[in-house]
Amino acid sequence: MAIKVNLNVMMAKRNVSAGDLADRVGITPANLSILKNNKARAIRFSTLEALCRELGCQPADLLEFVEE
Repeated sequence: MAIKVNLNVMMAKRNVSAGDLADRVGITPANLSILKNNKARAIRFSTLEALCRELGCQPADLLEFVEE
């Protein structure tokens, strides 16, 4: 996968649990887990915006392009 999701890194920096973040963002813990484990095929901008708002970060803090 060329796009890596660094959600787990940002969650650790902010000391936020998956369950708490899922509740605050309004997604299921299962969907948050899919994002954290780089299994997602897509992400809605509204979800990305909510994650950034709750974690106090920029989209580039969560998404990284990795050469294959």
